[in-house]
Amino acid sequence: MAITMTEAARAHIERQLASRGKGIGIRVGVRTAGCSGMQYVLEFVDEASAEDEVFDHGGVKLVVDPKSLVYLDGTELDFVKEGLNEGFAFSNPNVKNECGCGESFHV
Repeated sequence: MAITMTEAARAHIERQLASRGKGIGIRVGVRTAGCSGMQYVLEFVDEASAEDEVFDHGGVKLVVDPKSLVYLDGTELDFVKEGLNEGFAFSNPNVKNECGCGESFHV
């Protein structure tokens, strides 16, 4: 089981961690929410816990709890800029459908 990230995502996270002044990476998870059932959750991580899976990408770590990893296995995290908008995009092979606004998904 694994999660990957693009160079654009890695560089953005690295800049944010440098600006923040601490942290090893970001935690990627899922929670029950939205119209389709699940929503992605991102937060800074200062240190991983013993049960976490840690995926290192050039010194930037993606930290995932075991329950979320089941839904995120094979996912690629990207950081995209489209006009004035920018943000993380998830390419998750486990997603069966998404809500119309793109905020939640179902596996």
